[in-house]
Amino acid sequence: MLAYVFWHRPKADADRDAYEAAQRAFHETIAVPSRCFRLDALPFDPSGGYEDWYLVENWAELGALNDAATDPAGRDDHDRAAELAADGWGAVYALARGPAEIPTGVEWQDKERGRPTADFLDSMSSAAVWRRQFVLGPAPEFCIATSETAGRTPIWPS
Repeated sequence: MLAYVFWHRPKADADRDAYEAAQRAFHETIAVPSRCFRLDALPFDPSGGYEDWYLVENWAELGALNDAATDPAGRDDHDRAAELAADGWGAVYALARGPAEIPTGVEWQDKERGRPTADFLDSMSSAAVWRRQFVLGPAPEFCIATSETAGRTPIWPS
């Protein structure tokens, strides 16, 4: 199981309600499990923004998700959301253990250099842990699922 996680911010002059409506409309067109959260702080920057999750079974489905995002059927929704966005960063995570569900709460962590990954995973009390697969930006190495996180508001599904 893979998760494409995309963090983004609206343009400074974008209306928040319009931005969130565009995000919801886009998520409605995507035929994979997805969620969007408004964040008080990004995991790599104290400024606020948004975090989208998209779950796919494998790398081929990740390519299909990319194609679906700009498919003519949903392109207008994608473009409306993109027009209001200022910044974006993405990462691909693989489920290291636990249920294949988008976490409602998260704790982002990096493993200490030299520490074996198995030891790090064994030290986690959470049932679900996601591990970064690509460094596409400032994304943390691990996502530990929690029951909830302060400053994380669900936008989609609402």
